[in-house]
Amino acid sequence: MSIEIFRSKHITSDDDAGSGLKRCLSKWDLAFLGIGAIIGTGIFVLTGVAAATQSGPAVMLSFVIAGFACAFAALSYAELSASVGGCGSAYGYSYVAFGEIFAFIIGWDLLLEYSLAVATVANGWSGYFNNALTGIGIPLPEMLTKAPKLGGLINLPATGIILILMLLLIMGVKHSAKVNNAMVFVKLLTITVFIAIAAFNVHPENWHPFMPFGWFQTLPDGKTTGVLAGASLVFFAYVGFDAVSTAGDEANNPQRDLPFGIVTSLGFCTVIYILVSGLLTGVVNYTELNVSSPVAHALNLLGYNWASALISTGVIAGLTTVMLVLYYALTRIIFAMSRDGLLSPFFSEVNPKTQTPVRVIVLCGIIMAITAGFIPLGDLAELVNIGTLAAFVLVCLGVLVLRITKPDIKRPFRSPFSPLFPVLGMLSCSALMAFLPALTWLRFVIWLVIGLIVYFSYSVQHSKLAKAD
Repeated sequence: MSIEIFRSKHITSDDDAGSGLKRCLSKWDLAFLGIGAIIGTGIFVLTGVAAATQSGPAVMLSFVIAGFACAFAALSYAELSASVGGCGSAYGYSYVAFGEIFAFIIGWDLLLEYSLAVATVANGWSGYFNNALTGIGIPLPEMLTKAPKLGGLINLPATGIILILMLLLIMGVKHSAKVNNAMVFVKLLTITVFIAIAAFNVHPENWHPFMPFGWFQTLPDGKTTGVLAGASLVFFAYVGFDAVSTAGDEANNPQRDLPFGIVTSLGFCTVIYILVSGLLTGVVNYTELNVSSPVAHALNLLGYNWASALISTGVIAGLTTVMLVLYYALTRIIFAMSRDGLLSPFFSEVNPKTQTPVRVIVLCGIIMAITAGFIPLGDLAELVNIGTLAAFVLVCLGVLVLRITKPDIKRPFRSPFSPLFPVLGMLSCSALMAFLPALTWLRFVIWLVIGLIVYFSYSVQHSKLAKAD
């Protein structure tokens, strides 16, 4: 048994040829998928919250630090997506680099990350959607916008948007990509409007003091503040670029297009984050930004009410694309794990008409819709961060391992300055994990224990590699 759980997959150029999924995504489709997943909650919400409560105007540095950590990981993702391939993202890469048990653990980890992220973002989307309805005079009853625990009946908009996305994904990935591209255009337009207005209303005195909370400090109540704590918070803003790597089976030329999509989307979004956070803290004092929609709030304070309404439209579009891409990534990871025998073959059936894994899409959609509608998620959102960071650490380590154990494999894209960049990626992502609360770690460990029970009771006997031995 001890040897079996460390069995690893071999790299073959046609490893994903028989997946049944349709190759139809260009490199720009992949880049827009990344932008669709990254630009959302982070730029429209976390910029203000992190500035007001943790970093002050130095939130720009928080984004830079989190961006560097992601950049090192992104380069590692790009190398493995080009050389290993497949639609399982970090799960697939770990299967080749470390063996089956590590692959299952990271795949199980990603299931939590993506499903919880979709349900969390759906709750935020619901709030903005109801605000928009209120603005035009047709607000929903409070009992239809809150979970039972909060005094309501169901969060209907949160449930509804997930079910709508479920239908869109069933139709096919190309249709989903077209909708994503259109919504990305809308939110980039709204960001451009904000930049154009804010650039002429900056008051440099708002940047003083620049670092009111210092680099890092722990408060008496156990909470943390400072630039480094802010980096751990705004890291959520970058969650999603790794979703590009789950599209390996549907990219036209995965070895060329996946690295382009990953690096392009992360680089573009990092610049946008730094620019917007700098302008936001320049036009409004950071102490006034602890609100649910700081960008729209800042424009209201400047007297641009029409622009504020436009930003709200961009927020709704932005959060929709985040949910769409993360939902898509979740289904492809389950599909990959099922195809390898680590989960039931029920999940790897592809509908011949739509060429999509309809069973997985429907099951995930129903579970996430129920979760978003009936459970207020609160601090569970931090589980998204710890799960993502753990995946990033393993991907960076995977580059180092494969450089040693499989030095001769074809690498169309190579992470530069190896082993320096992969090591920096491991260290920076591990450091950000260290700044997360102990309760988050406990929940994460409980989820992994449940995963190990599933692995040893089912997966280890049904693995396709086990049957091939």
